[in-house]
Amino acid sequence: MKKSPQGQQDPYSPGGAQQPTCPVQRVRSGTSGHTSYLVTGYAEARQALGDPRLSKDTAAFFADKGSRRRLHPAVARSMLASDPPRHTRLRKLVTKTFTTGAVDALRPFIAQVTAALLDQWPASGRVDVIADLAMPLPVTVICELLGVPEADRPQVQRWSADLFAAGHPERIDAASHEIAAYMTGLIAEKRDRPGDALLDHLILARDGAEQLSEEELVSLAVLLLVAGHETTTNFLGSALLALLQQPADLERLRRDPDLVPGALDEMLRHASPVSTATFRYTTEPLALGGVEIPAGAPVAVAIGSANRDPERFASPDRLDLGRNAGGHLAFGHGIHRCVGAPLARAEAELALRAVFARFPEIRLAVPPEQVAWRPTRLVHGPATLPVLVQTAT
Repeated sequence: MKKSPQGQQDPYSPGGAQQPTCPVQRVRSGTSGHTSYLVTGYAEARQALGDPRLSKDTAAFFADKGSRRRLHPAVARSMLASDPPRHTRLRKLVTKTFTTGAVDALRPFIAQVTAALLDQWPASGRVDVIADLAMPLPVTVICELLGVPEADRPQVQRWSADLFAAGHPERIDAASHEIAAYMTGLIAEKRDRPGDALLDHLILARDGAEQLSEEELVSLAVLLLVAGHETTTNFLGSALLALLQQPADLERLRRDPDLVPGALDEMLRHASPVSTATFRYTTEPLALGGVEIPAGAPVAVAIGSANRDPERFASPDRLDLGRNAGGHLAFGHGIHRCVGAPLARAEAELALRAVFARFPEIRLAVPPEQVAWRPTRLVHGPATLPVLVQTAT
């Protein structure tokens, strides 16, 4: 069982918190006594993620629950927390920005940002991959794509981190209001001085013939800003950590970087950057994995566990770059599958290629069990990843 010095266990390690016991488990809350269901099996998770009887309309579920939470509506009622037809309408506005073709056009910029970040690494010495690459790379890319000014990006990064501050609901709620207020102000500025970024195009959709409310405009912008980098940060950190523990595989990818794109699916399966899918609840009774679930029950889909299900993937705890892992659920499944998946894959591919080329002698600076993991149930990745590097001669 892997634990960091802070005691945060890697939930995907053998014996970790997300290791499957049975495919669908009935869970009773220790504080409220309410019953929910946890899905850990692959087949059951895939079914749940694509089942229209599992709603994501969080606002509707909590409308009469008297919750003490004060999340800003832009976060609480985002595209991610909605069902068709609203979800369909909102997703259509952004899908074309993240197609494989559109992302291919961004690859030179992603490579440029990656090179600039690696230029700041020492020729020889210790580096934190998370702080010095995995976090700033996707933040820079999504901020550039949306049109967020460079001077504002460090603050945006802090707000985003606060939104995933597990165990600190007040901090999460406060960050939701701060980032929504910021985005509201940025939208107002762009209306006065329009540009050609994605946010400008969404503003045109709002002010033109498209059915997009002002609240939905702010909500879309906040969601893209936050979701547009959190997944990649966690994926890049986890992937590199896994490869550093398998030097032969790392060397194979370094010698033949064209193998990197094909290895991404297995790395995504092995260390899913989203640990648990966002909130769902049943709108009518249904059977899942032989378990009868009543209407109105919260259902949590443990993506990390599903991707380690031995019924679907042999020797699931082993990173096997020769495995066909194309069916993994790291980006979800169904109508809510991550719209930014092509961008996350491109960023991870180009970053890994660049690191392997520049720093062929890269190695962990601490034992793997001392790597600190992010203390959050929703996303999964190292909080820090200290390595020792030496430039190629």
